[in-house]
Amino acid sequence: MSEPAIEVLRAGALTTVQDLGRPSWAHLGVPRSGALDPGALRLANRLVGNPESAAGLEITLTGCDLRPTRATTVAVVGAEVDVRVGTRPGDTGRPLAVPGGTVLRIGPARRGLRSWLAVAGGITVTPVLGSRATDTLSGLGPAPLRDGDLLPVGAPAGPPAPVDVTVPVVPPAELHLAVRPGPRHDWFTPAALDRLLGTAYEVSPLSNRVGARLTGAPLPRAVAGELPSEGIVLGAVQVPADGQPLIFLADHPTTGGYPVIAVVDDVTPLAQARPGTTVTFHGSER
Repeated sequence: MSEPAIEVLRAGALTTVQDLGRPSWAHLGVPRSGALDPGALRLANRLVGNPESAAGLEITLTGCDLRPTRATTVAVVGAEVDVRVGTRPGDTGRPLAVPGGTVLRIGPARRGLRSWLAVAGGITVTPVLGSRATDTLSGLGPAPLRDGDLLPVGAPAGPPAPVDVTVPVVPPAELHLAVRPGPRHDWFTPAALDRLLGTAYEVSPLSNRVGARLTGAPLPRAVAGELPSEGIVLGAVQVPADGQPLIFLADHPTTGGYPVIAVVDDVTPLAQARPGTTVTFHGSER
């Protein structure tokens, strides 16, 4: 008998395999990557009886269609989407039994941007540097899903969680992000720092898993010189030559040559931020 697998019938705009990433490789130029909302992936894994570190799918905006070759249990959390198991509707935020050969449809996101799908046993593509995560910047890990792909699935580790429903997190229309001063905040004028904390920005359509690009009032620099490349961390707010801030996300590079004015405490809310979402910053209490 063939090994259990998930057949990709419709990959959607961007569906990738993600786990909790590959930490401890930044010194070799490898970012952590992993799910943009690790808590959402952990929840999905718990719902189907997986270890929290198991690999699942991160599904962006347009949804996807999948078909397991054997009966399995899945869970979908994150954006507000319609889920169908064959001809019947399925709930997000709870374990769903999917018979073998039945099409599982995750519809387009009505609110939010991304969903995370866990399947009992986890997606068992070959690990790279200890992780199965797709890194869209470096190309490490499996390629983004394509129609016709066949994803191997492991043996279930435990029974599904005995829950009927979980409370969905509704993405807010406006994000308020706490920031701390960055290592090069002194490369900017006092007006730039006031502007960062005092005006609203919008998420640009050019945003992706590498970073959330913002549009709004440019941040003028006080130092016009070139900056040698230096380390970049998750949540770093880098300011390129056009003065528009860029918040680095999971697939960010490990070094960068533009000054970092601030660092966001928690970038998780940006995982659901559609283009046009309003973003404001305030000082961190840490």
